[in-house]
Amino acid sequence: MGEHVDESDPTALPPVVAAEWLQPWLDHLALERRCSPYTVRNYRQAFEDFHRWLRGAGLAERAFDSFDQRAMRDFVIEAQRRFDRRTLHNHVSGLRAFYRFWMRRGKLDRNPFTGVALPKLEKRLPKFLTEKQADALLTAPMRRLEAGEGDAFECWRDRLALELLYGAGLRISELCGLNYGMIDLGEGVARVLGKGRKERICPIGAVAKTVLERFRSEFAPAKGPADPVVVGAQGRRLTPTAVQLMMKRYLARCGLPMDLTPHKLRHSFATHLLDRGADLRLVQELLGHSKLTTTQIYTHVTIARLKDVYRHAHPRA
Repeated sequence: MGEHVDESDPTALPPVVAAEWLQPWLDHLALERRCSPYTVRNYRQAFEDFHRWLRGAGLAERAFDSFDQRAMRDFVIEAQRRFDRRTLHNHVSGLRAFYRFWMRRGKLDRNPFTGVALPKLEKRLPKFLTEKQADALLTAPMRRLEAGEGDAFECWRDRLALELLYGAGLRISELCGLNYGMIDLGEGVARVLGKGRKERICPIGAVAKTVLERFRSEFAPAKGPADPVVVGAQGRRLTPTAVQLMMKRYLARCGLPMDLTPHKLRHSFATHLLDRGADLRLVQELLGHSKLTTTQIYTHVTIARLKDVYRHAHPRA
């Protein structure tokens, strides 16, 4: 497992480890499991951090399956000083997957992370915008245009991106990957590829449909089936980072919390649907969740809001 490492970069992963152990696993995640680029990136970081710890503990020369649970508990204890609990859970989940991959291929005999206890996760309800806040954010690009503070292409493009995130409940990667050929304007739906390359149909909403039709007819530099919907002035597909920065500018303009993200618009989409009586399984389908338990967290949000209203409004509360 060990190899000479360039002393000028003490954190570098040895090339033999990267080539023989890390890269085949990452290729499997990306090409066979069809994991998102974010999952592949996070699991790469988890492995690199684990190997840095092995080197610091003087264990890097040993075989990967020579460690016992006690050593992995030491790793978890030390990692708690550097990561929050959720990140630690994600890292250990990735490392367990790494070991399972190589065990199935007969290169490792056991998984030392099996049974290693992790600190309990705090139950966090998803953050979301109220309907009034969502309306303020989604109309901000047009107010900016009316104030003469932005050009028409950019303001209509920004409004379209925000309307699709909220109106269809898209993930940011799904928004950036959306092409015109994936949208049926007649039906008012989009066919998107979600996590694991799973396809689902998303109604985009009447307002988003109207904005899309206007943007496509007046501003889109290219509108063929393979052309991206959300683009920059040069016609190139916007990146998730560009969409995040765009949203930050409008949050600041509206005086909304700056820690709200495009994914919080997806949370808002789900919460507002449930608030207005949508069936939980329908919301599960719209979000593309494989498990109902993933969607059920939004019921806790609506129940918490219901109880809060009750406490403030009922004389016997």
